[in-house]
Amino acid sequence: MLLFCPTCANVLIVEEGSGCSSYRFACQTCPYVYNITKKISNRKYPKLKEVDDVLGGKNAWENVDSTEERCPKCEHDRAYFMQIQTRSADEPMTTFYKCCKCGNRWKE
Repeated sequence: MLLFCPTCANVLIVEEGSGCSSYRFACQTCPYVYNITKKISNRKYPKLKEVDDVLGGKNAWENVDSTEERCPKCEHDRAYFMQIQTRSADEPMTTFYKCCKCGNRWKE
């Protein structure tokens, strides 16, 4: 956390005060000093960026076929599937599955 001098707007530094366990904010440019009497803390969490669904969201699974594929989560024997080119053109397509029963998604 940066604090600025109210007199000259320079960054304040933390230095030891006159007591052995006291600290203060001090300006290096002007004689401004602010004694620290209590713990000062400030937490600011950044807003997380929204992640786009690379598979196209819910609409991508509307008109897909199903096949006999066992779900690793619920052991159901049928799953929807789609194939997408995720690597370079000389690599095989990646097959994505979505369980018809529990909605679990996985790839092979």
